[in-house]
Amino acid sequence: MISVANQASVRGHILVDHLRVRFGHDRSAVEAVSDVSMAVQPGEFVSIIGPSGCGKSTLLNVVAGFVPPSAGQVTLDGKTTDKPGADRGMVFQQYSLFPWMSVRRNVEFGLKMQGMEKSQRQSAARTLLGLAGLLGFENHYPEQLSGGMRQRVGIVRALATSPQVLLMDEPFGALDAQTRVVMQQILTRMWQRFRISVLFITHDIDESIFLSDRVYVMTARPGRIKAEIPIPLPRPRTPDTAITAEYLAIKHKLRNLISEESLKAMGGELKDGGLGGFDIDVGPQGVAELI
Repeated sequence: MISVANQASVRGHILVDHLRVRFGHDRSAVEAVSDVSMAVQPGEFVSIIGPSGCGKSTLLNVVAGFVPPSAGQVTLDGKTTDKPGADRGMVFQQYSLFPWMSVRRNVEFGLKMQGMEKSQRQSAARTLLGLAGLLGFENHYPEQLSGGMRQRVGIVRALATSPQVLLMDEPFGALDAQTRVVMQQILTRMWQRFRISVLFITHDIDESIFLSDRVYVMTARPGRIKAEIPIPLPRPRTPDTAITAEYLAIKHKLRNLISEESLKAMGGELKDGGLGGFDIDVGPQGVAELI
């Protein structure tokens, strides 16, 4: 199983071509995503950031096959993603583990559905849990684990079936700051081990920089691609990376882009020190420190 996962780097090419997603009909219709084109190369880690409600999760759900496009298309290795499939592993912000199953059985579940023999799937699950530092908890149940540990199990379970891509919708959003940093480092190590393509949704600018090869910035709704920012920082990255001049320059650029779109999303503009009719002190960093 591990050797198959290692070959994922030759697969996992996501292509989004002039995608449009519209919910509802007539006057009540809402256009969530408008004319989005983007790509994830095999083995690449790509993040999408943008203001709340800009269509990030909608875009990810189209790639996952949960939401049909209104126009345009999404392909994975040349095949249209019109329904969910084992070629895409999904990790949500909410812990999506089966509470009645042990950690190891949660990881084994997808392998069992694929028909893998019991001893093989147990061995594969234990190998992955070992890589995630969870082997000592294989017989525990989700309620006995911390939030970070549950999310590690969720990532391992998504990787167990050797998907071409890993789709992650703000997987660390519910974690405290310290646990979040640790989880970013763990995810980076596992991604470098398997070299699977990753499409990652986040609100956190620092997280997007630390994890990614490239970052797409989306506009306020209807979501479009506002900018594509390469992250040429060397790997492996450490917490000290965040104090380098290169890192801070990228962060400044992303903060400015997000600030512009967040103001549009809130429907307000800065006028004489006010936002939406309320007086505020924006401080030396401007609007970016408010969001």
